[in-house]
Amino acid sequence: MKLTIFSRILIGYLIVFTLVIGITAYAIFKLSQIDEVVQSILTIDNRMIESATKVSDIIFSQVRYERKFIISKDESFYKEFLQLKSDFNRNLGEMMLFADLPQTRIFLNNIKESYQNYQSMVHEEFEYLKSSHDHSFRNFSGEKEKAVNSIIEELGKLEAFTRQNTTDKVKRLKEIGVQWRRMAIVMTGAFLIIGLIVSLLINRSITHPLSLLEKKTKEIGKGNFKEDLNLSSPPELAGLAGAFNLMCNKLNELDKMKSDFFSSVAHELRNPLSTIKMGTSLLREGVEGPVTEGQRGLLVVLEKESNRMIGMLNSLLDLSKMEAGMMSFNIEPKNISPLIGQAVGEIGPLIEAKKINLEVTVTEELPILKIDSERILQALRNIIGNAIKFTPEKGRVSISVRSVDDAIKVSVADTGPGIPAGNLITIFEKFQQAPTRGSPPIQGTGLGLAITRQIIIHHGGKIWAESEPGHGSTFIFVLPA
Repeated sequence: MKLTIFSRILIGYLIVFTLVIGITAYAIFKLSQIDEVVQSILTIDNRMIESATKVSDIIFSQVRYERKFIISKDESFYKEFLQLKSDFNRNLGEMMLFADLPQTRIFLNNIKESYQNYQSMVHEEFEYLKSSHDHSFRNFSGEKEKAVNSIIEELGKLEAFTRQNTTDKVKRLKEIGVQWRRMAIVMTGAFLIIGLIVSLLINRSITHPLSLLEKKTKEIGKGNFKEDLNLSSPPELAGLAGAFNLMCNKLNELDKMKSDFFSSVAHELRNPLSTIKMGTSLLREGVEGPVTEGQRGLLVVLEKESNRMIGMLNSLLDLSKMEAGMMSFNIEPKNISPLIGQAVGEIGPLIEAKKINLEVTVTEELPILKIDSERILQALRNIIGNAIKFTPEKGRVSISVRSVDDAIKVSVADTGPGIPAGNLITIFEKFQQAPTRGSPPIQGTGLGLAITRQIIIHHGGKIWAESEPGHGSTFIFVLPA
């Protein structure tokens, strides 16, 4: 299934949203645990301790009123005793209701049983007193004290147990907090990692096709019109890639039509120009009769321009053949050093006329290359000739030839006006010339570097230019040994 860009972004948001919900749910769960423990402490443990204190105070008060009644026989003390009995039972009943642990209920049952014994003995003692019987034979005081002590002891145990239970719950709160903190750190880290991975995957699934489109756009700008852009996803970019390939197909057809047109025109014009050149030469030599000096000068100009036009047409035909892969190369093992010397010698008069300082540096023991010497010589003529043409009078041109990593590197540097960065690639295309700011334009066809590039590429090498406006240019090509 090929997801659209919107679907991918939506899935990414859903994953992030799910992670956020997971962290939130875990936090709510831990908060509910904390709330449960806190509520248990507040509503059970604290109330149990408070009620135990009240019950303890009540039993002590009952003992006081019970003793006062025995001594004074005052009924008001007995009524107070009975009122405290009601309060004791009510508080004890409440404690039985919210007691949440079996041990707590055992303590409360023991207290209830001891209190009932105490009440039974007090009631029996009061009956003896009302009947005026001597109750000295009964040890009511000892039995009552034993029952009261049992109640107080059980209340103490209950309070100690409740306080220990509260301490345990506080420790549990601390453990929950530690677990929450650890899990929060782990889940936050996992959230960040998963979020980052999801973001990178979504970003790559979108930016990678865009980078391929950008690369293909640059290739089209360089004249590569191959229909090789294959993007299956996302669908939006897949459609754009199809449009790109269609555009490349049309551009390729137009480029082929243009090349065929130039090749046809060049071929059709070369024969008439050769005839014009031959006729001009015959007229200049006086074959058809005497020629004046003025006529001779015009014929020289005609012959010169005919040669220039024939050279341009030959370059067009050569470039068309190279681009079509129809140019044959005579590959032989050769040393490139003599070719450098021959190219420099051919352009020697122009070097002397412009008083250019030419430096040629050739390292010893250069490897033998498998090359077409005529074509490489043509490439050297173009590069060195351009360096001489664009270098001002009394300038400097440096030619360096050296061996690098099983290859030969040739660089030609000049002190001309330089080439803008935006033209360092386009100058190797046909009919392209770099602008010359601050200096008069140099006449040329714009085919020399295009032919040179084709020659170097057909030899398995590569060529490029390095330049900065105002600081000259350096043309470099590398040929494998």
